[in-house]
Amino acid sequence: MTLADVARAAGVSSPTASLVLSGRGDELRISQPVQKRVREAAADLSYRPNIVSIGLRKGKTSTLGLVSDTVATSQLAGDMIKGAIEAAREHGFMLFIGETEGDPETESALLEAMHDRQVDGIILTSMFTRTRSVPAVLDRIPTVLLNTLPEEPTSAPAVVPDEREAGRAAARLLLDSGHREIHLIGAGPDAQDVPPDTVAGVERLAGIREVLTGAGLEPASGHLCDEWLPPQGWRATNDLLREHPRPRAIICFNDRLAFGAYQALHEAGLSIPGDVSIVSFDNYPLAEWMRPGVTTFAIPHEQLGRRAVELLIDAVQNGVGTAPGHVHRLPLPLTSRGSLAPAQPPSPHGRPTHASG
Repeated sequence: MTLADVARAAGVSSPTASLVLSGRGDELRISQPVQKRVREAAADLSYRPNIVSIGLRKGKTSTLGLVSDTVATSQLAGDMIKGAIEAAREHGFMLFIGETEGDPETESALLEAMHDRQVDGIILTSMFTRTRSVPAVLDRIPTVLLNTLPEEPTSAPAVVPDEREAGRAAARLLLDSGHREIHLIGAGPDAQDVPPDTVAGVERLAGIREVLTGAGLEPASGHLCDEWLPPQGWRATNDLLREHPRPRAIICFNDRLAFGAYQALHEAGLSIPGDVSIVSFDNYPLAEWMRPGVTTFAIPHEQLGRRAVELLIDAVQNGVGTAPGHVHRLPLPLTSRGSLAPAQPPSPHGRPTHASG
């Protein structure tokens, strides 16, 4: 059914029917009986207005696009999409989601398709925080980068977790509990000892080292893992135990590494947190189910998605948002569980705590 069919059934002109159905009948003083006839005719004919056409006339379509690598179908980042969708709905926008599975050609096609369909703005996001180039097509439309940082200067703001501050907080948490011998599983001990292409690794390690250096300490040891998965955590912890049979405290660079560390410590007859305290990052679902549960800094997925949408809508509606190219860093809240305990004084036969200087 078309608008002309509705107008014909109501006995009015097409412009009059259009004004009534767009909610402008009272504004233009169209009589209530006429408005009622138009609405009843539209209902009887099951007429649905062409939203895209209306949007093109108004210059806005109240739609946003989100293009990701794998984030939309990842269990770990489902809350990121949830936050984005809810924020869009609260502001009267619809969010279209597309995935590239890391394929540049698919990404280019999705971005062009969303641009051709006149979405008002686009969010470009990644599953894991990383640095990447921003496609030139996004220069033509309001854009926000979510969980990704630009390789070159760009006008698009970015929304990412504050990984460096989380690293600082992890180190402070152990220091405040009296620990001075702190081992690292996943990266370190030196600043360049990080897996390739990992923003989280670089920034978490920088934050940890900053706080330890400020306390006159260095990491007691560091064990770089190319992949942050349980088998790598298990192997790295066994390497640690060969050099330091009685470690006091460990920072794991994510919860999957912590799972492997738990296994290795258990096999070595060491208890958590009685013998070894562990602090980690990400708050994966498994962190709650480990025994004891892992004390970890949670990635604020839902808040990241929500903030990205709010920034994008601000740019769409007002023409400008916050400072172009500004990086918005959201804090990682601490989830305290049972893997951290105050440091115990060394036994008469134990090793002294590790400190630099």
